Amino acid sequence: MPIMSKTRNMLEGLVREGSFSWVFSSRSSFNEEFEEMSKSPSGRRKWMSELSPMANVLVGRCSRILDVSMDELRRNFDTEASDSIKHPSRYARNFLEYCCFRALSLSSQVTGHLGDKNFRRLTYDMMLAWEAPGAASQPLVMVDTENTVGKEAFSRIAPAIPTIADVITSSDLFDVLTASTRDRLSFSVYEKYLCALERAIKKMKTQSQSSILSGIRLPRGERILDIDGTVTTQPVLQHIGTSAWPGRLTLTDYALYFEPLRVVSYDLAKTYDLSDDLRQVVKPELTGPWGTRLFDKAVMYNSVSLPEPVVMEFPQISRNFRRDYWLAIIREILYAHKFIRKYQIKGVEREETLSKAVLGILRLQAVHEIAPAMPRRCEALLMFNLADQLPGGDLILETLANMSTTRELDRANDPTAASGMYSISALAMLSNLGIEFGEKSDINEVGLLVGEIVVGKMSALEKAVSDSRNSFEKVERAQATIHGVKVEGIDKNLAVMKALLLPVSEIGNYLLFLASWDDPFKSFVFCLVFAYVICRGWIGHVFTLLVLFTAIFMLLTRCFSQGRPVEEVKVVAPPEMNTMEQLLAVQNVISHAEELVQEGNIILLRLRALLLALFPQATERVAVALLLVALVLAFLPGKLIILLMFLEMFTRNSPPRKPSTERWTRRLKEWWFSIPAAPVILEITKEDKKSR
Repeated sequence: MPIMSKTRNMLEGLVREGSFSWVFSSRSSFNEEFEEMSKSPSGRRKWMSELSPMANVLVGRCSRILDVSMDELRRNFDTEASDSIKHPSRYARNFLEYCCFRALSLSSQVTGHLGDKNFRRLTYDMMLAWEAPGAASQPLVMVDTENTVGKEAFSRIAPAIPTIADVITSSDLFDVLTASTRDRLSFSVYEKYLCALERAIKKMKTQSQSSILSGIRLPRGERILDIDGTVTTQPVLQHIGTSAWPGRLTLTDYALYFEPLRVVSYDLAKTYDLSDDLRQVVKPELTGPWGTRLFDKAVMYNSVSLPEPVVMEFPQISRNFRRDYWLAIIREILYAHKFIRKYQIKGVEREETLSKAVLGILRLQAVHEIAPAMPRRCEALLMFNLADQLPGGDLILETLANMSTTRELDRANDPTAASGMYSISALAMLSNLGIEFGEKSDINEVGLLVGEIVVGKMSALEKAVSDSRNSFEKVERAQATIHGVKVEGIDKNLAVMKALLLPVSEIGNYLLFLASWDDPFKSFVFCLVFAYVICRGWIGHVFTLLVLFTAIFMLLTRCFSQGRPVEEVKVVAPPEMNTMEQLLAVQNVISHAEELVQEGNIILLRLRALLLALFPQATERVAVALLLVALVLAFLPGKLIILLMFLEMFTRNSPPRKPSTERWTRRLKEWWFSIPAAPVILEITKEDKKSR
């Protein structure tokens, strides 16, 4: 018998024999347990003065799970933990974590633990005790159904059991569960979530053991994660080209299958592989009758193995949760396999990665069951989806890959790593739930641990997630300001843009004023100074000084504007326009843009005519001019060329050169307008709009 099965049978035997009887007994009230410890002489001797009453009770429970005394637990902790972890200011919480993580790693291996109310109460009480671990935290705390748990405690304890939560998405999961309870998690909601999670696991196990797609799944041992399209009132429509056909859609941990519906049965399933590197693209899509794009309720899948994209439509009267849900879970499996390929994860670690994705989908199903109208996006509850969207998500995945390949977390510097202080792996958890994966190993004996939780400090993964979330909060705050300054209407947006570009336009207008020589003295001084700068080769220094001045200005503004309100940009709003005036304004803008495109095309066609010598005399002149330019560039130094270009452009309107400039400008325009455009022929092809 495999060692994993032996361990599981041993745990179940302990349950039957009564070693875990405290978990399954009817006396689960904290008050009764606290009173019993207080009255018993042995209980008072075991009482730890550093811990709060609640923490003492929880440590006692953990000692019974581990079948070791509280004194031995304390000796082990003092021996294995570093001095920083044993610091008096952190001793109570770190010792409590030590006991909880070790107890959870063992007790979560009991088959059916999610279905037992006392186990749910245990994990919830651990969160409550974590919030008040020290003796000075509170005089006396009694645990009852009125207490609630905060996000920090949930994010610390819940990921110790991969079925319940993971480090990356635990914060978002907590937000969903507490959407209606003001950011505090009650036991009733927590228990409903675990019950729904247990039902989702049983459903997946039943589906995976059924005969659905058995002929296709057998080679890879795939597990069915969800099925849709079996109810006639909620069909799934597959669009290829302009044709659509109803059918049954099935997602496994390796591929997506669509079985077209026939009269009384389903046709042979079409397979869309998510595990191979086929450059797959999965994104939301618009659908409608006869190929129109009206309804945002579909998912588009495309890869190099398909001649054209395939669209799966999920018709729904209100909202588009079905589409969003399927889009998220399909991407989760796709991203998980991309992660596996990128970091070349193989063997048991590959199955561990898929287990994380599978558990995320199960948690999403459980949350949807207890809260059908989820206030947050589905992607926020799926690990690989969220890492793809968070700033620095690539660093999260890189850290996760390092943990998957080493399976240890700072083991060289942390002697406690071998003591079982880490959480049980996701693969071991699913195996204990009766869902077998392809690769087999002695999971429980060698301790295939996730390493996402470590006593007394943040793990590398927790640090990466924390940094990413801090960056995400900054992005959200920045996006909030952007949404607040958006205005409607072309005229209003143009007014805002004009106000923002006012400093630049003022500088540009002043340079044009100098170039026009309306004030000869100022223009002459500017021309002389800038020519001197060019002759001395100081142009680079000038730009350097401008950049330095800008940086100093920003720093000084930063120092002197602290505590002051942000100065708002004042824009004079144009008069309101009715709908017809707005349409006319849009039409004018489009007409103006069309004219600009036409003028650009004419310039390009005239240049083409010059290159192809459609107008020989003009071509000869341009060729001679280009030869002269080439000689100048070849023999004159760059400094002199820049000086000549500046003097030519800036002194055009000076009093000595103005008459000749006007004359040569007129001749140049006449010559340009005399050049014909190269011919153009527009070929209109008829699209084949027939259904395939």
